[in-house]
Amino acid sequence: MAGVFSRLFKVGQSEAHAIVDKLEDPIKMTEQGIRDLKKDLSAAMRSLAEVKALAIRMKRDADDNKARAKDYERKAMLLLQKMESGDLKPAEAERLATEALAKKEEAARRAASLAADYQAQQKMADSLQAKVEKLKTTITRYENELVTLRARAKTASSMKKINQQLANVDSSSTLAMLEKMKAKVDEEESLAEAYGEVGAIGDVDDEISRALSSGETSSASDSLAALKAKMGIS
Repeated sequence: MAGVFSRLFKVGQSEAHAIVDKLEDPIKMTEQGIRDLKKDLSAAMRSLAEVKALAIRMKRDADDNKARAKDYERKAMLLLQKMESGDLKPAEAERLATEALAKKEEAARRAASLAADYQAQQKMADSLQAKVEKLKTTITRYENELVTLRARAKTASSMKKINQQLANVDSSSTLAMLEKMKAKVDEEESLAEAYGEVGAIGDVDDEISRALSSGETSSASDSLAALKAKMGIS
């Protein structure tokens, strides 16, 4: 039972190490980091759009209230002109003009407040815009670095395989095999030379016999000629 738990523990350790190795893969980590940054960029751009939209509404409302304030002032002036021309009673004209001026002041205050809010919102939008641009630049830089990292990793992997192959070469056994082959070749060459010398022995004996027999024949011919001369035989 203890052996089973031990094997399970080792399997768990192996899987944990594999996960750690995977997490520590710089390429995978960079790819994940870029994906996370792109999600952040997408969220930041949505926030920027919302902030800009609010700033646009604030400016529009400020402009509308500013225009409304001018319109109420114009109406108050028209009411007073009607009073001057006798078209409106003074009390009525002044009451309505006062109401118009009150609305003018309210619209002017509202326009000023919205203008201040717009300035603050626009400042926030500008700050967020700068951060979005910086994030875009960062993502582009990381993507370019990832291309370089992939190329370096591919080169490193190739070099690792080559170095592993070189490291696995047993130079001593290779040298021993070469020495053995050299000894074998030397043995074959020596044996071939020995067979050549043995084969040449019979040929030398034949040459010696021919040389000796040739000499003897010549000597016998000379003796015969001398004997004939002594006997007077031509």
